[in-house]
Amino acid sequence: MSEKRNIQLIDQFLDAVWLESGLSANTLTAYRTDLKKMSDWLEKQKRPLDKASKSELLDYLAHTVRSGVSVRSSARQLSSLRRFYRYLVREGIAESDPTSDLESPVIGKTLPKTLSESSVEQLLAAPAENTALGIRDRAMLETIYATGLRVSELVNLTLSGLDAAAGLVRVTGKGGRERIVPLGQEALAYLAQYLNDARPELLGDRVSEAVFVTRRGGPMSRQAFWQLIKRYATVAGVNEALSPHSLRHAFATHLLNHGADLRSVQMLLGHSDLSTTQIYTHVARARLQSLHAEHHPRG
Repeated sequence: MSEKRNIQLIDQFLDAVWLESGLSANTLTAYRTDLKKMSDWLEKQKRPLDKASKSELLDYLAHTVRSGVSVRSSARQLSSLRRFYRYLVREGIAESDPTSDLESPVIGKTLPKTLSESSVEQLLAAPAENTALGIRDRAMLETIYATGLRVSELVNLTLSGLDAAAGLVRVTGKGGRERIVPLGQEALAYLAQYLNDARPELLGDRVSEAVFVTRRGGPMSRQAFWQLIKRYATVAGVNEALSPHSLRHAFATHLLNHGADLRSVQMLLGHSDLSTTQIYTHVARARLQSLHAEHHPRG
């Protein structure tokens, strides 16, 4: 029943946009193709197009990513779906538009050069752990690599957002969106050492809600942390190109290399839109190809 309903909705939409805009046959065909793919996917769930939720739309987009769809094709599909759902809402056919707050993929966006796992290990080990500042710096580097936080999220991390007992951090990211991210055991150990030994020494008799503080007891800045990364990269002999978010990119890439799925990485990074995480899809594809070659009898 939903398949017939979906076809009717697609035909109705195409007739309307042809009358409104006089679109070419090629454009109408592209719309039909994009909508039919979504329709076929929803049909397996026995769901009509006009009842699709944002969650289902995200699942579908994740499915297209796993199928190897390019960023350009994904952007076009989302554009088709957006126009379709705006039409359905305008005509009173659908109650809401599941594409309303989804961002289109940025064409041509590429993954920055990512630090290798060995380079990350060298970088993390660079701070001298016999000083309060060195202990702090090691804890910061371990935390950002363990969680994939943005630099701004790391330096703004508060004591109330840190649950060491549960091994979790709660951060507020872009758009005021809150998320909870797990910490690994190593990061927890270095954080505990910092909180118990180094932080009280840096604070002295001052009080601060900030987890990471300067030698004067004030909160760290993004610029100061970036300077730390550059300095420790030199100490460690890390020659790869760096950016303030090098460890965040390494976090995502290394997770995918070790078998994490793209949707999980999206949630951990705090991306509101899967399309933003698509810059990492070639990593996931490379891993799948490697697994296929290693395990398939005809690989």
